[in-house]
Amino acid sequence: MLRIRGQIGDWPVDLTVEMDAEDWDQLASRLSPEVVVQAPMAAKASSGPHNDALWDTAQQLLREAGQMDGPRLLAELQALAGGMAAGKRLLVRLRHSEQVHVDAGEDAPVYIWRG
Repeated sequence: MLRIRGQIGDWPVDLTVEMDAEDWDQLASRLSPEVVVQAPMAAKASSGPHNDALWDTAQQLLREAGQMDGPRLLAELQALAGGMAAGKRLLVRLRHSEQVHVDAGEDAPVYIWRG
């Protein structure tokens, strides 16, 4: 489920969109094609248990954005890592990183790069 809240001019907007796994995959593939193109190279760059090249790319993604809400960041990380489980592992690593601060947003956590 995707929830969009805000305003268009003076009109309040509160929109909920239900999406299945296929819809999320399709959306993630369209959000940042340059990240998806880099994913195969990053995955092959390291054979270590945490794949440091992939971790570096995940940190760079958040660093360049400055801050990102949790659902969007997770979608980006899933596209980057090539799967849901790997994307979630990267999100957990970011959550526990000293360079990342997690704020409680109104609807979802907000990940803020403070490196």
